Amino acid sequence: MFNGKVAVITGGAAGIGKCIYEEFEKQGARVCIIDILENPYFVGDIGDEEVLRRFADKVITEHRKVDFLINNAKPITKGIDDCSYEEFDYAMKVGVAAPFFLAKLFLPYFSADSSIVNISSSRDRMSQPFTESYTAAKGGIAALTHALAISLSGRVRVNSISPGWIDTSQNSFSGPDVRQHPAGRIGKPKDIADMVLYLCSEKAGFITDENICIDGGMTRQMIYHGDNGWSLCN
Repeated sequence: MFNGKVAVITGGAAGIGKCIYEEFEKQGARVCIIDILENPYFVGDIGDEEVLRRFADKVITEHRKVDFLINNAKPITKGIDDCSYEEFDYAMKVGVAAPFFLAKLFLPYFSADSSIVNISSSRDRMSQPFTESYTAAKGGIAALTHALAISLSGRVRVNSISPGWIDTSQNSFSGPDVRQHPAGRIGKPKDIADMVLYLCSEKAGFITDENICIDGGMTRQMIYHGDNGWSLCN
């Protein structure tokens, strides 16, 4: 389906990003990933502008075009209790500034029918205590999505995905953890990868400026004491 296409993925060495990388490769795409973890293409910190420039130069020199940009790299999760200014700023660089700047660097090289998919989070609309750096970054990339979609109208389709609880450790879950999800299970990385590939395909040619929440229905599920095996503890 994607033979000859060039897919760029940030945070592609593990978890959801690795699954996206593998699924694109299965479909014949040439995949360029950047991650701070060891990987076969480019090791580097996307919170550093010079690293982004060198990465983009490598992609452009080798392929001369970009068909798909998947902004997946995960910002740090720290809260108002212990997050320093520098740490919060770094979360914004990884979660918002880097996706913006990569789109800017690749703008002259996006092919016809190209697509940007930003990985946000269901935390763009809900929170746990002391997660401000991560939550703010995910809210930022959700807003960046609709801003880019309008600016790049007619040139690049731009969408975002908001995953809920996605197990990247291949653990086995049961009981209330599972029953709380209307879908009846915890999410898997392939649930997200499948939607990324769909949004990049011709089948999604009329979809842009959209956020798709993939959380097994959890953001619509109200949980009270006694529901689904959960008990209120003082």
